[in-house]
Amino acid sequence: MRFTTKNEAVKNAFISELRADGIKFEVKERLGYETFIGYMIEGTLEEIKAQIDALSGEEREVILKGFQSFKEQLNHALEHLKEGDTLENLLSEGYWMADIIDQLMRNSALDIEENKVKLKEGIDVTKLKFQFRFPYELAKQLDVVEKIAKQFAFIDLVPEWEIEIREFRIERINRALHIAAKYFPEKDVMNVYFALIGKSIVANEILKALGDEKIPLNALIEVFLKAFPLEIPTEKGVMVINATEKSIYSILRELEKGGYIDIKGNKVKKLREL
Repeated sequence: MRFTTKNEAVKNAFISELRADGIKFEVKERLGYETFIGYMIEGTLEEIKAQIDALSGEEREVILKGFQSFKEQLNHALEHLKEGDTLENLLSEGYWMADIIDQLMRNSALDIEENKVKLKEGIDVTKLKFQFRFPYELAKQLDVVEKIAKQFAFIDLVPEWEIEIREFRIERINRALHIAAKYFPEKDVMNVYFALIGKSIVANEILKALGDEKIPLNALIEVFLKAFPLEIPTEKGVMVINATEKSIYSILRELEKGGYIDIKGNKVKKLREL
């Protein structure tokens, strides 16, 4: 029920919108990493292309396609850099932009003043030396590829942020995920959406089971363990929800923290509905 990002700008924008809508969430920061393991070809753009052309067959076509993508990224970066732009705006394009900027800096091709980055006047990009990198899995004939490319591994230790949505109500979940769709891939949004809906359904069932009585905590958990997996019919099919003892206990604690239930003396009492 959480989103993870290594992009601080995305994190800040996302939680700002969540906060503005009064959506409950928690943010945790931890050390993350980006890795790349593969091969590297060095030279001017023309020299790199010539070395790739020395290969043959499907392998050449796949690596050449990757090189064309690299050139497109470089050209896109140059469009920004000819006029100048802030590092924050540039890096928001993606981690590939950081690599392009780093390579241009090592070529002494950039001016940086007060966080604004600009391509130096008179720079001929076709004369600059670049490193084109491609994943190791593209290299099917290692002996052939290693004649033109060096092995390359890159490890970038970076902070990452985990944003967890702490909502049980369906309308709040829908709003949170509507916001998330602006910042995260559709697959991630859908996975979190159904996880939150599943948690919401379990929470509602717990409150229904409690009614107006105090129920022993262990007995309540045991009842639900026997009931799982829950099969919920929907308009378009079926939703199946499963949970372990620890996950039920976690939902109970979250309900308690939200003021929906009270757990005291190993007994659970409902305080209010969702």
